[in-house]
Amino acid sequence: MKDYKEKILRCLQKSKQSLPLYSIMRTLRIKPEQKKDFFFAFEALRNDGSIIVTKKKRVKLPDTDKQKGTAEGTVISLSHGFAFARTDEGHDVFVHEDSLNGAFLGDRVILSHLKRDAKGLSGDIESVTERASRLLTGVIHITENGVMFSPDGAIRFEVPVSRKSAALAGDGDKVQVRLRRKARSRDFEAEIVKRYGKAGSAKVCSDAILDEYGIVTEFSQKALAEAEEAAAQGITPEDLKGRLDLRDAAICTIDGEDAKDLDDAISVSKRRSGGFHLGVHIADVSHYVKPNGDLDLEARARGTSVYFADRVVPMLPKVLSNGVCSLNAGEDKLAFSALIDLDADGNIEFYRFCKSVIRSKVRGVYSEVNQLFAKTASPELREKYHPVIRSLNAARELAALLKKHFIANGSVDIDTTESEFTLNEDGICVDVRPRTTGEAEQMIEALMITANRAAAMFAKERGIPFVYRVHELPNPERTKTLIQIVDAAGLDSKPLKHKDGTVSSHDFANILEQAKGTPAQKVISHQLLRTMAKARYDVKPLGHFGLALEDYCHFTSPIRRYPDTAIHRILSDALKTKNKDSLKQKYEAFAVEAAKMSSDAEIRAMSAERSAESCYMAEYMLQHIGEVYDGVVSGVTQRGIFVELENSVEGFVPIASIPNSNYRFDGALSMVDPHTGSRITIGTPMRVKVVSADVATGRIDFIYQEKDRK
Repeated sequence: MKDYKEKILRCLQKSKQSLPLYSIMRTLRIKPEQKKDFFFAFEALRNDGSIIVTKKKRVKLPDTDKQKGTAEGTVISLSHGFAFARTDEGHDVFVHEDSLNGAFLGDRVILSHLKRDAKGLSGDIESVTERASRLLTGVIHITENGVMFSPDGAIRFEVPVSRKSAALAGDGDKVQVRLRRKARSRDFEAEIVKRYGKAGSAKVCSDAILDEYGIVTEFSQKALAEAEEAAAQGITPEDLKGRLDLRDAAICTIDGEDAKDLDDAISVSKRRSGGFHLGVHIADVSHYVKPNGDLDLEARARGTSVYFADRVVPMLPKVLSNGVCSLNAGEDKLAFSALIDLDADGNIEFYRFCKSVIRSKVRGVYSEVNQLFAKTASPELREKYHPVIRSLNAARELAALLKKHFIANGSVDIDTTESEFTLNEDGICVDVRPRTTGEAEQMIEALMITANRAAAMFAKERGIPFVYRVHELPNPERTKTLIQIVDAAGLDSKPLKHKDGTVSSHDFANILEQAKGTPAQKVISHQLLRTMAKARYDVKPLGHFGLALEDYCHFTSPIRRYPDTAIHRILSDALKTKNKDSLKQKYEAFAVEAAKMSSDAEIRAMSAERSAESCYMAEYMLQHIGEVYDGVVSGVTQRGIFVELENSVEGFVPIASIPNSNYRFDGALSMVDPHTGSRITIGTPMRVKVVSADVATGRIDFIYQEKDRK
């Protein structure tokens, strides 16, 4: 790897400018069998700061910008008198109000005069290269100083509302405003442009969150008309030409009870020679969504469906997502099938992709299939699944093999808590609980991972433009922090200590296995998540660290994810021609755009979903003020700790609320009382009382409650 590192650095030094990654590979004449080592070296250089990858995916040396003392970045927060900007390399920079140069929250900026002191990085904003929207959401408060606007997000001060618009909303209303500076002043003024309703309603706040994150809920008339026209055509004899007819196969869908967009189905059988035939049949969305049409462009901009407790904002109109593209039982449907042969150990031996026509025999439901597997199903349920029961049993057996295979490869399986919300007829949250998954859910996940892997292998072997799902190596600096915590927990950190500073998924899996069943399990799981990079989309097969796979993509959900639709489109043409040059010319730029837009859309959707979940949790806890709960510590900060309840709700406990103690933050994951030696860390059980909940911000406050003495 050292040789490749030196070659990459020499290539950049010689060019004296930033280069696209493919240009570096071409200059160094990297052969297919050398790509793995090349990318390993490239990521090591990137993680240790020896090279920088810009927003435009160009590679450069950091020295040029360091000499100039400049960097590109984004303004991430505004406070009275100062702001913070984050560089593209992830460093936070303090900027005094006098050096803002008119920059606003979310603006892309050039930072200059960067310098570091004991408090961290500071600098000036030299120029604004791209302005963010000045439309913000927040809450109206009527105070002694007049009508004030409290912004959501990272503006840390209230803003007076203009006299013109002050009458458009009342105290406690959730609103959208346009923020602007007053004439010849640094001060801001807010003009109300939209009133949502009372901020005490999670449903109202969810409306505002959609606007805050720029998530569009309505489709254009042109896109809707295009979707209606595509759906109305049905399946014609022309559509069936060249398709594999699988209508007699024992195919079924398995989804949640309320799901209406059924985009994946399965069929599994045992091979006489041992092993399995796996069929993963995906709705042929690319047949209906034509390239660069109004429907395609809107789907690309949305990037993904967005899921709130009370609604779904779909990527595609319902006439497609819940209609012609949904693999409803008993109906002929156009599909894109991955047909995979696996040996008795779960290794892929052969795969092919083909356009097909299917007819699902059963509309399966996770809870029902779990009953079948547990042998608690009623006679009626057993009768319902009779047409596909052999396929389901084979799928169950295959999934168990695949899971063993994943573990053997070093897949990092970290349990994370997802919440499930129950709303009453008025849309108010009346229950929150952790979402549970059973054997059926895990089975479908294992089969979908296998199909996704096969699609990525197909593209990589063909050398065609593609959209891969990548999960890069952890940052070495974060790994150092993880080592400290593993040591502090009394576990063996040797698996994380390598001479070149890199780690493998096997190393992480080793640490997880050590922590399993111990008091440190929660702490270690939490820190492993913090250490790992965020998964994203890329046109390069950089591998998936968490799944311990060299090749991975998202192929199985084209109804709700645009990268899957993009992959279907590319694969459809790849089945028709082996001319790599023509595929490259047609799809290279498209793949780059789809990867970038899909990554951005995923972050946008996840951020919006988390914000909405916080509002619904606060709405629920507002009904339980004064009640006492048992929970565990889920986070530790300088000011206090976060406690997660058994129902998955998380709230903040000020450290001062713990009586007769002198706890101090250790700078990592614990509060320590130096006088008693008592330690509070992630995973520590704690009883708390609910004292407040603010729906508008999603903030929930607890205080420490001593347990009853027996």
